[in-house]
Amino acid sequence: MPWVHPREDLPIGLFDSGLGGLTVLHQLQCLLPGEPLLYLADSARLPYGERSPSEIRAIAEEAAHWLRVRRVKAMVMACNTMNAVAADVIRAEVKVPVVSLIDAMAASLNLNPGDHVVVLATAATVHSGAYGCAIRRYFPTVRVQEIACPGLVPAIEAGERDSARLEQLVTGYLAPILHETRPIQALVLGCTHYPILRPLLQRLLPWPAPLLDPALPAVMALKQMVQTTGLAAHRPRGSMQFCCTGQTTHFAAEVSNWLRQPVQVEQVSLQSVLLSH
Repeated sequence: MPWVHPREDLPIGLFDSGLGGLTVLHQLQCLLPGEPLLYLADSARLPYGERSPSEIRAIAEEAAHWLRVRRVKAMVMACNTMNAVAADVIRAEVKVPVVSLIDAMAASLNLNPGDHVVVLATAATVHSGAYGCAIRRYFPTVRVQEIACPGLVPAIEAGERDSARLEQLVTGYLAPILHETRPIQALVLGCTHYPILRPLLQRLLPWPAPLLDPALPAVMALKQMVQTTGLAAHRPRGSMQFCCTGQTTHFAAEVSNWLRQPVQVEQVSLQSVLLSH
């Protein structure tokens, strides 16, 4: 498929394994309300965080190709695992500006030498070391502690927000930092699903700590990009289109609840698009 220069009326693409990207969509609605949005959820294959790097990169190629065929003018990788493991694959395939959550988060931090930053993320993101590398590019002497949190994404996708089981899981993952004698300067929510658990995290932490959502600096970077490149939409309210690879009923119900308005969800196949082009 030949590359076509993006136009301002084309949508911004968001890609996640499921509901986590809604936290990015929220920031887009706040900061870029006039932009049309195309949200792709690969819910048939979630969670990505427990998959191998080769699997994640193969999925990234399929998703990026699908978004390219559907004509987006820019893209937000609304999945930290994809950012960590397959950003190069997505940028090479989609051929439009792509905003990275991890890079935007690292660039937005305000830290001093010796500060302690904790990153909660999926196993694949933690194993990649992507957050540590990105943060140390700007702050070489800070301490970055990355904690893998398997099981949180499936629980959130199943509708859990404050259950006893979820609280037990989160408490276990926070255990390495609960007895820190020195304050933590930042706790990065390194999975787009995790901001949904902000109230639970704030309740379980014994001391106040900034809970940082990478979606905000990422969307701020995207806003600057579309404005400086002439790609910004000129309308008061942009449209939203939702697509998913899994069962649509549950996903549509969760999105409708999140947005407080009914939505239609199109079921799609990423593989069929890749094979047809």
